[in-house]
Amino acid sequence: MTTTSSAPTRSRLQPAVVKRAIWIGVAVIALLFVVLGTKVVPNDDPRAQSDVAFDPATFGAETFPAVRDGVIDRAVDASTLAQAIAEDPEAAAEEYSMPSSGGPVYSVTFTGVAGEGQSGIYPISVEGLPEDLLVRVQTGPAINGTDLRDATGDIQFGQFRNQIEFQNAAAALNEEVKTQVLADVDTAALEGQTVQVTGAFTLVNPAAWLVTPVELSVQ
Repeated sequence: MTTTSSAPTRSRLQPAVVKRAIWIGVAVIALLFVVLGTKVVPNDDPRAQSDVAFDPATFGAETFPAVRDGVIDRAVDASTLAQAIAEDPEAAAEEYSMPSSGGPVYSVTFTGVAGEGQSGIYPISVEGLPEDLLVRVQTGPAINGTDLRDATGDIQFGQFRNQIEFQNAAAALNEEVKTQVLADVDTAALEGQTVQVTGAFTLVNPAAWLVTPVELSVQ
């Protein structure tokens, strides 16, 4: 009787089995990468609304009242703030500011006399402040910066789809200053007037504050 060995068959099958196991392993690893890399975004998150275009005008009109109220709530008297920053900038920032990519953002309030304006920016002489501290307020027509967007900490980059929308959000809030704060103020005739201002500024130069107002009234 002739006996046929199965060893050659097994030897032919082993490479195929190993190959199949390798491919299965690769597939499992790829699947894990897909699963681990998938982030679930809630339906009410703006990033999920990819088919809805960001409308800066609507955002500004709807968001400005809350930003205004937040700045007013956080506002520190200018003399108190100036002294704190001069004594210990880091401690002052920790106590009074909101951090931002441009620097600490402070909310401040003061009353003073407006000097000669240039391009809608007025220096304000505030009693009790150091003589070498320049305080200015911007009244338009161009209102620039991200002070209001960053002043409360409630508006974050993650709420928007990209940097352009995030920047447009800041510009939209600045536009609302002209509509909701300055519409009834003669911003061309502030020189020599006593003004009461509450607003926000980003501390770039400790000797110069450029304030974006959320409240401005002529006394």
